[in-house]
Amino acid sequence: MTSTLKPTLGTLHLWGIAVGLVISGEYFGWSYGWGVAGTLGFLITTALIATMYTCFIFSFTELTTAIPHAGGPFAYSRRAFGETGGLIAGMATLIEFVFAPPAIAMAIGAYLNVQYPDLNPKTAAVGAYLVFMTLNILGVKLAAMFELVVTILAVLELLVFMGVVSPGFSMVNFVSHGWAGSDHFGMPALSGIFAAIPFAIWFFLAIEGAAMAAEEAKDPKRTIPKAYIGGILTLVVLAIGVMLLAGGAGDWRKLSDINDPLPQAMKMIVGEHSNWMHMLVWIGLFGLIASFHGIILGYSRQFFALARAGYLPPSLAKLSRFQTPHRAIIAGGVIGILAIYSDGLINLQGMTLTAAMITMAVFGAIVMYVMSMLSLFKLRRTAPDLVRSFRAPGYPVVPAIALVLAVVCLVAMLWFNPVIGALFVAIMAAGYVYFRATKAQRDNAPQDSMLVGE
Repeated sequence: MTSTLKPTLGTLHLWGIAVGLVISGEYFGWSYGWGVAGTLGFLITTALIATMYTCFIFSFTELTTAIPHAGGPFAYSRRAFGETGGLIAGMATLIEFVFAPPAIAMAIGAYLNVQYPDLNPKTAAVGAYLVFMTLNILGVKLAAMFELVVTILAVLELLVFMGVVSPGFSMVNFVSHGWAGSDHFGMPALSGIFAAIPFAIWFFLAIEGAAMAAEEAKDPKRTIPKAYIGGILTLVVLAIGVMLLAGGAGDWRKLSDINDPLPQAMKMIVGEHSNWMHMLVWIGLFGLIASFHGIILGYSRQFFALARAGYLPPSLAKLSRFQTPHRAIIAGGVIGILAIYSDGLINLQGMTLTAAMITMAVFGAIVMYVMSMLSLFKLRRTAPDLVRSFRAPGYPVVPAIALVLAVVCLVAMLWFNPVIGALFVAIMAAGYVYFRATKAQRDNAPQDSMLVGE
């Protein structure tokens, strides 16, 4: 049993992880944004969020290559702001990566329930957890290769969707009632643009999780920039294409509050008995599986890194004979399965479980983005000698744009989601209480030069 991860991943593996982590966001979740902002309002929201993510990834890549650590944002903030800074970023990242998988697992269950009506979606969701936790435990190279294959299939499927529906695209359909249900811009549309932020973020959420595979990357200073930049460009093109073509397929309002907008959009063009339709439902599962499987890899590395540094019980940092953090994989799975079975027992702001989990994950992501950009600015001043094989282009303007837009998103999220925001703060506070009670645990943890500097 050791606590050192083995570098085995190349550029293509890392691209597969970066895109695969996010790709389910092109299949479901985003269309809830139409319900509050309309197609035109949500297009503005998406453009702002795409700008934030592009600036963020170009800046975040500097941190990932300079500090290739399994903790990702935790490691950058720990280096920049000390133990408390590491706690804030680490907890926020953990919340993002632990609460996103139950939402995706429920979507997998919904897709399978369409094909097999007698199959309980919750049972299918738990089955997905068991299968992909096992695959992650069996080895990172196997897990990453599987991730790459399903990601490529998911990308191809989105391109097929766009090709099939494009002949039926109508701009009149897309713009009709496009300002939060109205044909004219007004205060409801302006409010909707901000209220839709979490659903636009869902288009890109978790791409930063590839940073948590940095310790397992071969030549991370060369492979990570290629994977990240290729990944964000892939996702921006897919997000805009899918949203425009689905919105122009028919009455977009029928797609704005469901978990399977792409099959329903295709049905408007080719009918429900088309072979294209059946292919989309089946292969659409690959997009959900790619993200679900990749995020399990992400949350397990975050648990592992926090435990290795003494922020969580050290037993979570143990590795299996396959050199994978099996206990960390299981811990996140238990939390996710409990969340699935809380559906119907807990009601947050009247949202579906899927929408509430998406919102909670986005809170964690936004706090982590803010901490990461602050760490970039701080480390440029306090660690000028840190080897930076990739430097953020347009510094300081590009990371500043990412930081300002992230803060705007956080304020809007708190304004429109006070209950889930309060729950997020409560979880962070509980983490801080544990942090204060376990100083000796951190003092006894192995020294890590990446966290404290030489």
